[in-house]
Amino acid sequence: MNEEFLYHYRVLVTSVYDGDTCTVDIDLGLGTWIRGEKLRLYRIDAPEIRGPEHSDAIKARDFLRGLIQGKDVHVVTIKDRKGKYGRYLAEIWAQDQDGAWVNVNDLLVEKGYAEYKEY
Repeated sequence: MNEEFLYHYRVLVTSVYDGDTCTVDIDLGLGTWIRGEKLRLYRIDAPEIRGPEHSDAIKARDFLRGLIQGKDVHVVTIKDRKGKYGRYLAEIWAQDQDGAWVNVNDLLVEKGYAEYKEY
């Protein structure tokens, strides 16, 4: 695994704002939680809710909501560094219907709801 992927957490997704931003409660273990933390999905960019791509943004948001909202998923943060808007950058992993772990970031791109982006 790449050295920059250092921190792994179990989280409960409490809300999804758009196709690449969500809010989670993070389980730090031993009964300790961080609540209401905003995450930005790392390596991808989805259409913005506010702007000319509004209808595509709603589709991306709804797809992501269906995958992760209200569910326990796993995240891998990238050196816990924050993006330019103060959100942690994260890879999100969720289980599919067969119980296999799927990278949600890659799935959003695969399904056409986001694009890969370096930042």
